[in-house]
Amino acid sequence: GRVDVSNHSPKELKERLIHESLIKEECNKCGFNERRVVDYKVPLILNFKDGNKKNWKLENLELLCYNCYFLLKKDVEPKQLDLTIEASGEIEAIYSVEIKSKASGEILDLPAEVGDFVKKGTILARIDQRTPRNVLDQAEADLKLAEVRLENADAQLVRGQALHAEGSIADKNFEEIQESFASAKSQHVRSIVNVENAKIALDDTLVKSPLDATIISRPVEVGQVISSPTSAVGGGTVLMRMADLSKVRIRAFVDEIDIGKVTVGQEVSIRVSAFREEIFSGKVSKIEPLAIVQQGVTIFPVLIDIENKDNLLLLGMNTDVVIQVIDAEVAISAPTGALRTRDDAYSAAEILGISKVTVDNFLKEKVDGENFTKFIVFKNSSNGPTLSWVEIGISDLANVEIKKGLNNGDQVFVLPSKGLVDYQN
Repeated sequence: GRVDVSNHSPKELKERLIHESLIKEECNKCGFNERRVVDYKVPLILNFKDGNKKNWKLENLELLCYNCYFLLKKDVEPKQLDLTIEASGEIEAIYSVEIKSKASGEILDLPAEVGDFVKKGTILARIDQRTPRNVLDQAEADLKLAEVRLENADAQLVRGQALHAEGSIADKNFEEIQESFASAKSQHVRSIVNVENAKIALDDTLVKSPLDATIISRPVEVGQVISSPTSAVGGGTVLMRMADLSKVRIRAFVDEIDIGKVTVGQEVSIRVSAFREEIFSGKVSKIEPLAIVQQGVTIFPVLIDIENKDNLLLLGMNTDVVIQVIDAEVAISAPTGALRTRDDAYSAAEILGISKVTVDNFLKEKVDGENFTKFIVFKNSSNGPTLSWVEIGISDLANVEIKKGLNNGDQVFVLPSKGLVDYQN
């Protein structure tokens, strides 16, 4: 049957298991069962075989003596290190644009619907052309008048030059003829510009797509009167928004503890709820420098680019991302639990039976990089446990690369802190 032992301490659980004869009062590995004189109890520690202290299944529990529990020896060997960071985020467009019309007036036609993929140059909207066409007609008429005036002014200038050369007209009259010609020429140029601008304004009534993209929103409908961004203070009316969905990105949020492990170019695995069986791949493209605080937790936005050629990924989808931080084979590695600091060396030495004097002598000199790249390990040798400094490299939390201080084939002791020993007892 099931018994609720979640509120038991390890000591209480151990005593209950022994009292109910569910487990033998001896070391499960070496069979040690000698009782202490003081309390007539066997000094044994409760061990969770799979390392999960929430797994209370009987087959996962065993009793070990101190030697078997603490003096765990691990080989130094080559190992594949693998470390990932999990985060969540939302899919967004990399390239998106708001479409506005330079022309004002009533919308007569909107051929493209939301979700349509359109090519560059495709007509997206038609605006009422009556006012721009009237302006163009007036500008063309003004141009014809300016051309006639320029011809007349040019003829007057030719006659004036001849008469002025003969002395038939005064200098002042000739200057007036020159001024009239310059004015007519200026008006002609102005009229040409007005015609060109009127043609542009007429062309602007046909709104065309500036790129190959998908329409993701369209807040206006046929019959609505819109304002031009060139004349309206508010920047004009947005006709629609378009985005290139062939390549999208995820804005994932990574805890500040892990952000130092993330770099641009790292591979990322992505899952979305809509396609649980499919894993999408991406790459970290940017780490934004400004943190965000949410519910007291500091996080950093990380942008991840994804190829989306099949358009399976839609904007706004929630995603679970796994960033591959480390995926490397190292020549020499050791368990991370074997590393000790200067402060922790004495408690570990006490468990192994190493004298305080020996530890004092070993720690006499300071070592550059202590607690950062340099740590202490207890190495097994023919003369028993010995202390040694090691230089470490990358780590996947369970194992660490050893750059100096150990060789393949060496054995190191993986020891818990002395506080755990006291707690179990």
